[in-house]
Amino acid sequence: MIQLLDRLLNHTVNEITVNTAAHLKHPFFIDTREVEEYTISHIENAIFVGYNDFSLQPIAHLNKSAMIIAYCSIGFRSEKVVEKLMAANYTNVHNLYGGIFEWVNQGYKVKNATGFTDNVHTFNMVWSHWLLKGVKIY
Repeated sequence: MIQLLDRLLNHTVNEITVNTAAHLKHPFFIDTREVEEYTISHIENAIFVGYNDFSLQPIAHLNKSAMIIAYCSIGFRSEKVVEKLMAANYTNVHNLYGGIFEWVNQGYKVKNATGFTDNVHTFNMVWSHWLLKGVKIY
């Protein structure tokens, strides 16, 4: 699976592993998926910025040197958003390698509007094979 992910990503930005990200003090997580995916579940306190309609507005209040970790399902869309953040002079931005799927696969929790959940939006059946734990929602 890692070999396939390595081929999908361009590796043009700083990448951070799930285990490292989960143990940082006070990083800002940004969710670069679509709102339907974010609503099903997201990393706790993640700021929704989207992908197709990406906007800097939700993070405009952050210092441009703040630790920002972008994620999507596996890291493809978030890599593109990190490139945009770097172009906008954000200096401490990272792509979560393996995305929310790897976050859940490694046993870390996700939330929705009512609390912690096992549900994870997997986009479609093709991408769902990346999610090894949790409940797959299409």
